[in-house]
Amino acid sequence: MKETVEVGRHEVSTPEEFFKMPEEYRSLASHLMLVHAEGELTGADDYTQVFYKMAPNAYEKLICCERAAEEIQHFELTAKVLSDINIDTHHMLSQHFTERPYYSNELVTGVRNWMERGIFSFLGESVVLEHLLEFKDCSYKPFAKIFEDQIIRDEHVHVAHGFRIIREASSNDESRAQAQQALDRLWPHILGLFGHEKSQRSRAYVKWGFRKTLNGELRENFKKKTIPKLAALGLTVPHHETGVSA
Repeated sequence: MKETVEVGRHEVSTPEEFFKMPEEYRSLASHLMLVHAEGELTGADDYTQVFYKMAPNAYEKLICCERAAEEIQHFELTAKVLSDINIDTHHMLSQHFTERPYYSNELVTGVRNWMERGIFSFLGESVVLEHLLEFKDCSYKPFAKIFEDQIIRDEHVHVAHGFRIIREASSNDESRAQAQQALDRLWPHILGLFGHEKSQRSRAYVKWGFRKTLNGELRENFKKKTIPKLAALGLTVPHHETGVSA
């Protein structure tokens, strides 16, 4: 049976209105935006410290630099929204990604080769995109606006890059087998990026209108869209679906 939570009908358009909202709203909004800010900075680290080193040629190294620059721009957009509600994020710029308390990065730092990088960008960033599409209708409108104007557009490009890597790999049996091996290892972890289906924070986000969809439903929607795309490339997902994080 599908679990439902009534979606909040709030609309908060300015920092002044933000400060008049209940403490629960303000706490959840601040946490959500801090997670996102950290995630964008860590994304830049992923491209420059992990993917750049394994890129097979100059073109792919250039693409890694371009993607990293976009992630920094996304951080700056989020940092401005946070600054307007008196939350300073400058300290994040000097942190190593292992020091950031909000955004887990174990999946990316565990990527072992370029094929796994392609799977992560195709599927892992698709998970990110699913969340960002929720945030563009967020009840805190200054936060929602940054997704409409730039971030979602850029994230589509990030996903497309990963898809291109895997599509090219699927053109012959040997590299398709490598792509399948990467998919087999990473698929449970990709699903884990949605969070636990019983997450109380997820329910609270829906309650206050930061998102519309609970973790479990968002995961199922992703699977329905993604599995046919993989099948068209000659790839199949493993049957087990462990690795869902709390």
